[in-house]
Amino acid sequence: MATTLYGLKNCDTCKKARKWLDRFGVAHGFVDYRDTPQPPDVLAGWAQQAGGWDALVNRSSTTWRTLPANRKAPGSDAEWKLLLREYPQLIRRPVVVTDDGVVTQGFTDNGFKKRFGVG
Repeated sequence: MATTLYGLKNCDTCKKARKWLDRFGVAHGFVDYRDTPQPPDVLAGWAQQAGGWDALVNRSSTTWRTLPANRKAPGSDAEWKLLLREYPQLIRRPVVVTDDGVVTQGFTDNGFKKRFGVG
């Protein structure tokens, strides 16, 4: 199964996830979504699998807290897509996509063991 991690190259959680995958021999690729912005339809698919736009976004991030109030309440899918293309660091990370199309977010040792059938 091919796995792709999407995140930010300087994100500590993304680094931990990548090291975990290396340690357990899980082949994977990494895409920094600041360097390679994802198309709006991909973002919408991630949001759908995550449980909605609110679940996809890290509202405790510094970036979120510094957004103007009018940007914190997107009223449509189009506004969400625009916001996340403009501020990809708002996406809760890492986003993990396997070739079967399953999308998950975040990293924990136990969560990855369950996701990848290790241990």
